[in-house]
Amino acid sequence: MGYLFRGILIGLLFGVPAGAVGAMTAQRAYSSGLRSGLLTGLGSSVADCLYACVGTFGLSLISDFLLAHQTIINLLGGALILAMGLGLLLKTNSANAPKAQSPQGVKLFLSSFAVGITNPAAILTFLFAFSWFGLGEGMGAMDGTFLVTGVFIGTYLWWFTLSAGVVAIKKKMEKYSLRTIEKCFGGVLLGFSLVIFVRIFIGIFH
Repeated sequence: MGYLFRGILIGLLFGVPAGAVGAMTAQRAYSSGLRSGLLTGLGSSVADCLYACVGTFGLSLISDFLLAHQTIINLLGGALILAMGLGLLLKTNSANAPKAQSPQGVKLFLSSFAVGITNPAAILTFLFAFSWFGLGEGMGAMDGTFLVTGVFIGTYLWWFTLSAGVVAIKKKMEKYSLRTIEKCFGGVLLGFSLVIFVRIFIGIFH
């Protein structure tokens, strides 16, 4: 069970809800409630879990392929984040109706999963984390399974905390219209997509 707890700690330390998925989770929790935030976070946690599997079980063929093609993969992720940011900015005011703005659960999950899985560098993050905790060598399949499960639990605890926190403070922000909040989150997503594109540009011409 020690691997499970260490996995949870790794998930808590390295799965901090920052970046585009953090903005997506916060926006959806604010706009559509706790369930929407949790479903969005779930997609990211599953993506992290898959990358943790690659690092835990030494699936070098997969990791080498993803890292070798990370530029195009990151480009796809940046384009997706850009599209979602523009979607929030250009959303019509009719979306203020609560029922009209509640996306389907599958869409919430898949969109955040797509953003999370288009970041192959996460493999290196987990490899660093496992090395830092002295994990990897001599670890059997059962230990690896406990470790990956712990990573999933740890990251998802972050998303639950973020979603619950956003829902809790929502009442204190009633003076701001939903469209104003959505536009702010849309601008944040555009900023993240710009950062991704700039990094890709620098990486290509460095």
